[in-house]
Formats: sequence, structure tokens, C-alpha cells
Amino acid sequence: MNEGTDLSVAIAHIVRRLKGSHLHSQLEKQGRECLHRPEIRLETLKEDVRNFLRATGWERKLHNAVYRELHILPPPGHPAVPLEHIKEPLAYMRKAQASWEKRILKSLNSMCTELRVPLARKRPVSEQKDLTSKWNEMGTDEPDLSKFRPVYAPKDFLEVLISLKNPNHDSSEGLTARSHWGLIPISLNVRDVPQLREAYPELSLSCSQLGIDDHAHVPPDLFESEHVHIGKKVVDEQDSAAAQQYSRQGCPTGLRAQLWALILNVTNDPEDVMHYEQLKTAVIHHDLLVDNLIYKDVKLTASNDDYYFVFEDFLYQVLLCFSRDTAVLEHFSYNSASPPKSYIQGRTGEEEFAVVYPPNGVIPFHGFSMYVAPLCFLYNEPCKLYSVFREMYVRYFFRLHSISSSPSGIVSLCLQFERLLQTHLPQLFFHLQEIRAQPLRIAFKWMVRAFSGYLSTDQLLLLWDRILGYDSLELVAVLAAAVFAFRAENLMEVTSLASAEAVLADLSTLKVMPLLQIFLFANVI
Repeated sequence: MNEGTDLSVAIAHIVRRLKGSHLHSQLEKQGRECLHRPEIRLETLKEDVRNFLRATGWERKLHNAVYRELHILPPPGHPAVPLEHIKEPLAYMRKAQASWEKRILKSLNSMCTELRVPLARKRPVSEQKDLTSKWNEMGTDEPDLSKFRPVYAPKDFLEVLISLKNPNHDSSEGLTARSHWGLIPISLNVRDVPQLREAYPELSLSCSQLGIDDHAHVPPDLFESEHVHIGKKVVDEQDSAAAQQYSRQGCPTGLRAQLWALILNVTNDPEDVMHYEQLKTAVIHHDLLVDNLIYKDVKLTASNDDYYFVFEDFLYQVLLCFSRDTAVLEHFSYNSASPPKSYIQGRTGEEEFAVVYPPNGVIPFHGFSMYVAPLCFLYNEPCKLYSVFREMYVRYFFRLHSISSSPSGIVSLCLQFERLLQTHLPQLFFHLQEIRAQPLRIAFKWMVRAFSGYLSTDQLLLLWDRILGYDSLELVAVLAAAVFAFRAENLMEVTSLASAEAVLADLSTLKVMPLLQIFLFANVI
């Protein structure tokens, strides 16, 4: 397909998506109402209406909506290409993902059978009233969770990734040293340091950044005040593209919440509030088995975290609503995963009795609540917090727990992490392999959570600024390699996996931006 055809396909897709949106009906309404204005003339009708929409800010809203669609749009392909190939082009990845999904569903169903707990049930009226009254303090009255266990943990998922095999690869050929060392046994195209430098020029040592105390060319106070001034202009302009570019140098604390919402094109309009209230009603009316998994996860992770335990009630509200949100199902059109299904009335295998379970198609795993926890520092309205988290999930976080060949997918991140260490710290990598302390076994838990719960919150938010700014999770792998480089001297002294994990147990004192800059642009830590 040529470039012109690709563009027309993309435009048609975006128009189709926006036609059914609330924004489309609002634009039509504004267009009709402006026809009664005296400055609108019949001779120049089209231009006058466009000028009106521009002056009243509606054109900017349309730009932002198109910009969002461009970010989540799967790459253009031939019209005859099957949907599964658009979701994931590599057959062995699709097969591995399908197999993994079966394992997860089997685990969930066996828990349901063992504990004799239904997948879903309607709450009695008394229970509905009780939950409504305790909605803002759910942490004080959670159910008995002793028998529930997470469906899977990151280490289980890592074992699946290690077992991936490309059937087109001839293993009889001589193995390269690099492929022999790493845990990820497949080849994908991941960027090395010179390519990363080209992709992330704003992170160069000559470029000022929020999150770095000493700037080489501009005094930090001067840069920060100028950066805040520009940030306020970006917020005033309400331009998603400008906000994204701006966040590559970091978002000021006082503007971050507004800037992230702008980048993600998240609003807090009445229809957003209404949607959240509908989800809340669904939680109150029906109890799901996955609710217990959410309670359990929050108790095991965020509730034990010094930074996040105070947000326990917010986490329950957001995650319980998220599990009911069928709008999340849209992301499966570009996600290699498929939503799990259950069968009502015991009619297993009969498609007409199949329903997606849970309604959003996402089964939470150990650590899932840590995707939400850092956002609680930015948003104190549950509705806005929910909308931002959902958009972060359907753009980025889903890639961290699904098997795909995407450059931002967890398989590529693991491979990139190993390649960076093998190329730039070969002695360290070889030493850790010799003592059976494979670096990926240590770093995987950081990457699958995008470092949430491991870095201090201020540093984590600086990292997430760049994830949003570059629209990529690639820096998660780069930071993991930079952490190993920073602790290389101590790691060269360790003699076991346990001692290597001890050296890397506490990342809360690390400064993200200096680590990234020095690893990428000085190549020496």
C-alpha cells in the first residue's frame, strides 16, 4: 500500500470513530447554533462556521480528539489483512498469548470451583445499601481474603516469556554469544544506544531537564521558572500535541495533573461523571469474583507501601469501577490479547451464551493496583482519577502484561534490557550469569510495573512524564539497564542471586533523570 492509501484509510478510520462520539454531537450542535449569529453569512458559510468553532475552542477539541486516535490507531495494513494479524503480526506470539490466556482463565475457574464462589452475583438490597454508605471507606470493611490468591504474579509471566520459541529460527545454527547469554530466546528489532540517542534528543546532557539539580548551561532556578511559564501557556492553549512535546523535559509539580489530562485528552465533562456514576452503580448492584482479587492485591501491595497506603479507598473505587467498564474492550482491537469469556446457565462452549468476564476483559494480577497508585498523588476527584488511569491503561499499561512484538511490549522491553547490558556492561552480565543471577529475573518486576512501587513517587512521576512525552515505554528498559550500570561495582562483588537482589533491593534513593542521561549520553556511570 502506498502512503496516500495509508493516509486515506487512517482518515476514514478516525472519521468513523469520531462520528459516534459525544464530541461529534456537540460540534453539530454548536454548528447549528452559530448559524443564527449575525456574523455568519451565506456567501462564506463554511469559512465563518470554521472561524466560529476555532474562536470558541471547539476546533482545538477536535484536534485533540484526532491526535488521541492517531496514538491508539494500529498501523495501517492491507484491507484484506485479518484482524488477528493487525492485533499481532507474528503467529507464534499470538499462539503464546492464547495459551497464556487459557492458563489464566483455568486458574480463575479453579479458584471459583475450589472456594465455591460464583463469578458474579447480584447483591441483596441490604448489602447494596451497606456498600453505598461505605463507598468512601471501603478499606475498613473488606471481605475475608485469606482463601483468595492472585491469579498470577510477574514471575509466573516471566517464565512464559522465557519459554517463547520462534519456529522460523533454526536453532541448529551456531548461537551467538549474545543470544546464548540472555533469557529471552527470540529476536526482535530493539534499539541500541546510538539509535536511542537519536530517538530521545531532549535527554542529552546539553538539554535542561526537570529532575536534574545542576544544569550545564542554564541555572536550574532560571530554567525551572521559564519552564513553568511555558507550561502555563501550554495549559491555556489546551493543545495535546504541545503538552506531549513539553512533557519530554518534565512536568512541573503544580501543572502535571493538567498536562497529563491534556496529553491523554481526558476531560471531566458531565458525560464523564455520568459514566463513572453508572460504573459505581454496577459495582453496588453486583459482586464479582475479581472484586476479591482487587481487594487482595491492594492489601498485598499499595496498603503496605509507605507512599500509597493512604490512597487505599481511592484504589478500591477506581479498580472496582474499571472491572465493570465495557469501554475498555475497545483496546482489544490493537492488543494482542483477547478478552476472556465465561458461559452463562452452564452452557459451556455455546457462543450465544458466552459473555466477557470480567466485563472490561482484564483479569487483575499481583501488582495491578500499582498502575493506579501514583496517579492518586495528582487527582483527588475519583472520576478524573478514573478517566486518567483508564486512558493510561489502554495506551500503555496493557502492553506490560500481554505477549506481543510491539516495541513498547514487555517482550521487547526485556530483550532491549538484556541487549543494553550485554553490549555496554558485558563483564557484569557475564559475572551475574556465572553466579546464576540472571539480570532479567531481578529487573522484570520493575519493568512489568513501570517502576511503580520501586522508585520514590517524585522520581516515578518524572519517568512517567517521559513515557507520555515520547509515547513509549522504551525508557523503562533503559532505566532498568541504567540501574544495573549505577550499581555495577557492588554487583561485581556478589556471589549469589540473593546478594545481587539485596544490592538492588532499594531503589527509592535513585534519581531517574541523571541515570538516564548519563547511561545514554555519557555511557559511563
